[in-house]
Amino acid sequence: MNAHKKAPACSELPKIPDEIGILPLNHMVAYPYMALPLAVARPGLMRLIEDAVNDGCLIGLITSKETGVDVSMPWQIYEVGTVARIHRAVKTPSGHFHVMVQGVERFRVKVWRRTEPYLTALIQISPETREEGVELDALKRRLQILAQEVVTLLPGTPDDVGTLLESIDDPRYLAYMVAANSRIKIPTSQKILEIDNLNEKLRALITLLSREKEVLSLGRKIQAEAQEEMAKNQRDYFLRQQLKAIQKELGEERHTNDEIAEYEEKLKTAGLPAEALEEATRELQRMGTMHPSSAEHSVIKTYLDWILALPWQTLSDDRMDIPHAREILDEDHWDLEDVKNRLIEYLAVKKLVHERQPALDAGNLPEGIPATGTLLCFVGPPGVGKTSLGQSIARALERQFTRMSLGGMRDEAEIRGHRRTYIGAMPGRIIQAIKRTGTRNPVFMLDEIDKVGSDWRGDPSSALLEVLDPAQNHAFRDHYLDVDFDLSQVMFITTANQLETILPPLRDRMEVIPLDGYTEQEKLNIATRYLVPRQIRANGLRPEEIRFTPMALTTIIRDYTREAGVRNLERQIGAICRKTAVSITTGTHQTAQITPESVGTLLKKPLFDSERSETIDMPGIVTGLSVTAYGGEIIFIEATRMSGKGELTITGHLGDVMMESARIAHSYVRAKAPALGIDTEGFRKNDIHLHVPAGATPKDGPSAGLAMILAMASIYTGQAVPSDIGFTGEVTLRGRVLPVGGIKTKVLAAHRAGLKQVVLPRRNARDLDDLPEAVRREITARLVDRVEEALSIALPEGEATDDGDGQPISATR
Repeated sequence: MNAHKKAPACSELPKIPDEIGILPLNHMVAYPYMALPLAVARPGLMRLIEDAVNDGCLIGLITSKETGVDVSMPWQIYEVGTVARIHRAVKTPSGHFHVMVQGVERFRVKVWRRTEPYLTALIQISPETREEGVELDALKRRLQILAQEVVTLLPGTPDDVGTLLESIDDPRYLAYMVAANSRIKIPTSQKILEIDNLNEKLRALITLLSREKEVLSLGRKIQAEAQEEMAKNQRDYFLRQQLKAIQKELGEERHTNDEIAEYEEKLKTAGLPAEALEEATRELQRMGTMHPSSAEHSVIKTYLDWILALPWQTLSDDRMDIPHAREILDEDHWDLEDVKNRLIEYLAVKKLVHERQPALDAGNLPEGIPATGTLLCFVGPPGVGKTSLGQSIARALERQFTRMSLGGMRDEAEIRGHRRTYIGAMPGRIIQAIKRTGTRNPVFMLDEIDKVGSDWRGDPSSALLEVLDPAQNHAFRDHYLDVDFDLSQVMFITTANQLETILPPLRDRMEVIPLDGYTEQEKLNIATRYLVPRQIRANGLRPEEIRFTPMALTTIIRDYTREAGVRNLERQIGAICRKTAVSITTGTHQTAQITPESVGTLLKKPLFDSERSETIDMPGIVTGLSVTAYGGEIIFIEATRMSGKGELTITGHLGDVMMESARIAHSYVRAKAPALGIDTEGFRKNDIHLHVPAGATPKDGPSAGLAMILAMASIYTGQAVPSDIGFTGEVTLRGRVLPVGGIKTKVLAAHRAGLKQVVLPRRNARDLDDLPEAVRREITARLVDRVEEALSIALPEGEATDDGDGQPISATR
């Protein structure tokens, strides 16, 4: 056969013989009906082509299991292949064959016969079985639809391919056409060929094409997104270049560069810590790539303004003059010796640390060691001077003073700030206050810390833990700034009316300094020295135009105010000053002498007569002592009995603990009825009603237990308890009187109410040392260990006896 000459053509399809020569295929699978171009270069295979052309033009095509093998052996190829007819065989100048073949029918190898010079095998023709019916038609139609969808997703596919697929009626021809033109791996293609049932073959192809469709769809989506992003970037670049050209023409480019340069210069001279400087520099670089009209540009600019406005290195010089500090505190506040002494101690320690241990000074601390500070907490009723004490401390130290009210705060962002990702984000109120003061060491007062709440927006009390802890607030991180800010030099002072509602971990960080209520004499001195002069100035009067006599002030204190502090007292003094100002401006009077009589005329009828102790001459009423957020108060516990079945009714808006105290009192009186001379039948035939007036005011705590026992004992024995004695103490079922809190506040309330005696638990004797000397002189404290001792005081005509734990005594202090 000469080069470039065609081999003899096979015009008719001869009968397929039982033994046929095998041509192994690499990287492809031959299917029936499909035309394949082959290049044959190995000598044995070229001999196979020559023999086939001369003897029927039929060869067997089987895929090799292994690729890259020069000569394939039977165990290296599959056993299912396709009989193919040679349509044309051309020998090239290099001596190789280019052969065009077309698949005819599927076969299986029965026996391998020869391996030289090429493989031959006995074969069995194996056309697929089919199950004619609706299922086969449905499978064929579904495969056609999937093939058309896949074709539309393939780039560069001719439009008439879909029409060709739709015109195929033979499901077997459709299956092999789809399999031959799909991107399927060789092992999978071989499995498709080996499936004997046409229905199953169609199902397998549907599964493969469904996956191929999903892959192509996702690929097209990814490509579209990538092209869209590229187009957007190119568009942005083009517009940005145009914008630069426009800015250059308008002269705005120089303005933007000047702004960036100005910020760079400010950052160099601001003295920022390394972390803050790095963050600010990074944000400035971002701002330089943005147009001034963009929203992000203004956000970054605001952030940089905050960074530059904070006093990172600014500290005010403390005045370490102890006598001067004492003078300031005495000038601003009457009494409060314990508080003043503690503040003087603080200043004295700070002075010694500053002078003797320079290494511990705030500016020279070793790296990683925070400055330890003091967190003071002033606890007391309203109007006793907690906030003004903070102002006096700042004045004594010559520091800046700032104040923040925490009452009703529920959003944690108020403390830590908002993250910059939010629109309108700002730093927290801590950082805002530091910026306003302009120094890193102001006196910072946190008012009403006991009234902080929590909800879905967070827990501000927990956020305050970091702010107020001297061991960690040297690295306070506000969410807006997102860099550490040193709060260790700030002198934090907190105020509260009650300690119980403060978060325990937060309370543990505080040094609590109680400020109890004032006595009548102390209020008189405060009014004379501070309140009256301040109200005279506030109402535009001169000192010679109005004068308050001591008795007038005493009348205001006794009859027109009911408080532990002096806030309402100042309001009443202000009311008198205003009315006097009206008289002077209308020419009615030129001067005013305020006496008790004129107080009654100007302020009308007394407001708080009820605070004075009442003269009680009927059984079942006892005066108790209590503590509220507004200071100490006296309360009247009333008991009455009526016909019934021995039930106990309790009213007065009482808490759980106080309700339990009432039930304990009832059980104790029933148990001690014989010793008290009470007929036990009365408990079965009578109901008892215990009431604590002022039912709109919530009341709780165990300290009313003693007074409740006495009220019940009084109603059953028919003896009245003296109205000038106040009682407080927790009781047990065994009759022991346990200590309670707030003794000083309660005794001051008893003193204001005009009581002559108070009955207290003996274990509270140490608390009497805190009472002012004037109160000690005017009120008698009687200490008891057991209920029987209190009964002998309250009901001296009774027959109370002791059952072994002690003798009734009358202890006077």
